[in-house]
Amino acid sequence: MVAKQKILIVDDDTNIAELISLYLTKECFETMMVHDGEEALSVFDTFQPNLILLDLMLPGIDGYQVCREIRAKSATPIIMLSAKGEVFDKVLGLELGADDYIIKPFDSKELVARVKAVLRRYQPTKQELPKSSAKVAEYPDLVINQTNYSVLYQGSPVDMPPKELELLYFLASSPNQVFTREQLLDHIWGYEYIGDTRTVDVHIKRLREKIKDHPNWSLSTVWGIGYKFEVRG
Repeated sequence: MVAKQKILIVDDDTNIAELISLYLTKECFETMMVHDGEEALSVFDTFQPNLILLDLMLPGIDGYQVCREIRAKSATPIIMLSAKGEVFDKVLGLELGADDYIIKPFDSKELVARVKAVLRRYQPTKQELPKSSAKVAEYPDLVINQTNYSVLYQGSPVDMPPKELELLYFLASSPNQVFTREQLLDHIWGYEYIGDTRTVDVHIKRLREKIKDHPNWSLSTVWGIGYKFEVRG
């Protein structure tokens, strides 16, 4: 029997949390509800969720701090929930490591669809696939494997949320090709993604913090256009 995927719902509004749990339970997910940031951090290790739905406005430790602390030790996907729709709040959430951002009030079908979409992108597999079917981009001191969602940098594994890894792989698998921010949004987030091109800049910034430029390659900005994975030599 296949184990159910587990969703941790963090929202201080019990009615909203119960409604979300009902939607997801109908889709055969296992859910746990907690109502403040401290409780979310305390149950994270024991519940070991496959994904976290995280409200921003929580009593005590807010959602931003919860995201920051979880990101310091885990790449578990996080979808932020907020009544705040300003670009600043979205960008801050993404900079802290969230994988998606949903504005309240939201449609139940959209919520479920986004949960499933993020989980599909984050499906590390332990199966060894034939090399011909594996999605791997390999350069000196850098191996990006989108088949098992792993990155090796200078011989050591690097934790990356799914979106960061997909963006890095997409660029690295087309060396020296320039992509606009709009093209990257379309390829990585999908045409249905309701966001702005600053999202791409945020993810590039986070990648550069983890993967420093190499004499043979770099994540390069093409001013006024977008980005490319530049290979030299």
